[in-house]
Amino acid sequence: MDRFEYIDARLFEGENYIKRDKNVKIYDGDDKTQYVDGEVVLTTHRILWGKPGDIPRGNVCLSLNLYYVFCLEEESSGVFGLGGPKRIILHLGPALPGKRPGPAVVSPYHFIKLSFKDGIDAAFYKALSDAVSAKAWERQSPLASPVSSTSPYSSPKPSVAPVNSKIRSGIVGIERSIEEQHRATDESITVAFQDLTKLMAKAKDMVAISKNISTKIREKQGDISEDDTVRFKSYLMSLGIDDPVTRDAFRSDSDYYLGLSQQISDMMVAVLMECGGIMSLADVWCRVNRARGLELISPEDLLNACKLLQTIGAPMSLRKFPSGACVLQLNSNRDEEVAKSTSELLEENGSLTPVKLSQIASVSVLLARERLFTTERLGLACRDESIEGLAFYPNLFLNPPA
Repeated sequence: MDRFEYIDARLFEGENYIKRDKNVKIYDGDDKTQYVDGEVVLTTHRILWGKPGDIPRGNVCLSLNLYYVFCLEEESSGVFGLGGPKRIILHLGPALPGKRPGPAVVSPYHFIKLSFKDGIDAAFYKALSDAVSAKAWERQSPLASPVSSTSPYSSPKPSVAPVNSKIRSGIVGIERSIEEQHRATDESITVAFQDLTKLMAKAKDMVAISKNISTKIREKQGDISEDDTVRFKSYLMSLGIDDPVTRDAFRSDSDYYLGLSQQISDMMVAVLMECGGIMSLADVWCRVNRARGLELISPEDLLNACKLLQTIGAPMSLRKFPSGACVLQLNSNRDEEVAKSTSELLEENGSLTPVKLSQIASVSVLLARERLFTTERLGLACRDESIEGLAFYPNLFLNPPA
């Protein structure tokens, strides 16, 4: 909206009325404005907007010079694109210094929208596109004398001649804006290809190691070093699951969930052992989808598969805490052992909050909170809730100080 100016509805030298429409609303970018249900008039040089009756009377209205517009398009506001286009998007160059005051000093957007209550008139859109392409303001002489022109309301309007240097600076600003957009696009493409280059480099390393291993096996010349094995295994794990379970490979959902459950069990054992034997279901979903690559699964599929872990005899199971938090937990990770280790940390630190425990044990705040509640349920900790927050202390009733 910082490209609009307050100006009376008078024509410039060589400017002519082209088309008009009613019930038009102005958007500043995607934001609504107070300028609704107005009348819009298109000239060879500008777009004028005012309340019904303002423009034919020559009252003060909003004016947007067409040299700001470097691109326009239609936008459909109907559900799924139904109902036909109702808005015109005008992409604008930067506001020029020294322009007349307007409804906004600065705007975060570089486009506006004209919303038509009754839908876009095809003739109006074509006339606007032709006026922007024609660039009638570039053919205007700065020494021309004022003239009058007949408006759609049949009332002559005196005109004021604009300065060509301002028009030229507007064109330069538009060109500069287009160059900045191209530069931003080039930077995005460069970043994307940098990631692709890193992936290709890792793939080359893995291929080289695999060729080395296969050559040693084929020629039987020496044993494969431990470093080669470790590196090869790390590359394979970073690539994720090579044959992810998909729904279309099974006849029924139950078989699909059983297969997915087995695959989750196989890949999450090592992960759970590294993070203390327990992980929130949200983190499990992220880990599984990262390993599956493009064959992503929904949270609902993950939940249904985890419910079957006990059915297939997996070394882990789905657990839901009284608070409602769902986690994936190794069967060997019993509450008694968790409470005992947490109780020892309480004695070492005097007291713990969920945040402090999460930092010490390198777990999420959610899991740290559940560990403390589990320790409390087994009688090894006491809770203190106050305005300062939630804290846990050793249970001195069971183990009084000497």
